[in-house]
Amino acid sequence: MKENFQADGRPLLIGSLPIGDHEDAVELVLKHTPEIPLWVQLPVYREEGMISQFLPGLPGLTTEGDKAFIDTASETFDEDLLRFYEDYMADVEGKTDPYNSRFALKADTAKGFFVLNEHVRLLPSPPIALKGQITGPITFGTAVKNQNGISIFYDEQLRDVAVKLLAQKARWQAKQLCSFGCPVIIFFDEPALTGFGSSEFISISYEEVAACFEEVIQAVHEEGALTGIHVCANADWSLILESSADIVSFDAYSYFDRFILYSDQIKKFIESGRIIAWGIVPTSKHEDIERETADSLAALWKDKAAEIESLGIDMSVILAHSLITPSCGTGSLSLEHATRVLELTKDVSARLRENF
Repeated sequence: MKENFQADGRPLLIGSLPIGDHEDAVELVLKHTPEIPLWVQLPVYREEGMISQFLPGLPGLTTEGDKAFIDTASETFDEDLLRFYEDYMADVEGKTDPYNSRFALKADTAKGFFVLNEHVRLLPSPPIALKGQITGPITFGTAVKNQNGISIFYDEQLRDVAVKLLAQKARWQAKQLCSFGCPVIIFFDEPALTGFGSSEFISISYEEVAACFEEVIQAVHEEGALTGIHVCANADWSLILESSADIVSFDAYSYFDRFILYSDQIKKFIESGRIIAWGIVPTSKHEDIERETADSLAALWKDKAAEIESLGIDMSVILAHSLITPSCGTGSLSLEHATRVLELTKDVSARLRENF
């Protein structure tokens, strides 16, 4: 179904909202981005944090107070690890109950997913596409620690477990959403990529990152869905542009000058039929959200897109391979500012689509 999706400058959201009710959240989404709605994460609930939301299913997962970690020293860890791989193989082979699998999202940690499904079932016709999201393997693997406080990414076995857990949870989302008969997009959120190459991640190689991406992307592609990788600040964009991802999502408002440095890869990316998700609507500074208008942001997009046009790609082609998004999620904003971001995203898209 992914071949049927046309971006065409449509509006798309990133994932989180500063609200406490999932019904209200999905109604906001359907009001502003009805063509491509997504399920919403509400970080007001601790269990919906971008790491904690996807922890269930990890072998050796232990919680002490507010702290969750992987206890490899536990007497049951080896047994837990073996059971994980057995469950993984059964899931890959389609031999598990999709609703009781360790890789299924659950209503107690991802209620937004199920609320979106309920609303989509009531629509008179399917939307243009549906979007899900999950934390990416680099961000997840470097954030989750073992009992000694060391990131599990640096343990090859635990990294493999984490990547496989995320791959299957992303696959599960894709499979469930594809049942509505429209294209599906699954984003991998990777804020940690902003630190790649720094002293903090000096021992993580380009090849290791690329291998993690390919495994999770392949799982989603096998369900016929599109994949996106979202980074909300600067990054080594070649990691994404040279991956198998269908969509690169970035903060175009603040970091386009860094992104365009990868002009050769950007041109190849678009010419191969893939999509740029332009985070042209600011989310990081309140004054930017208040100052900018749909017209000013549409003009800003045109100025930046003109730099890609100079590479030899027609502006109408660029927009056809573009999505218009906020620069990041809005979960840390006030509801007033978050709502304005949603309105600007919808209106900027409308302006650009009218022009082209």
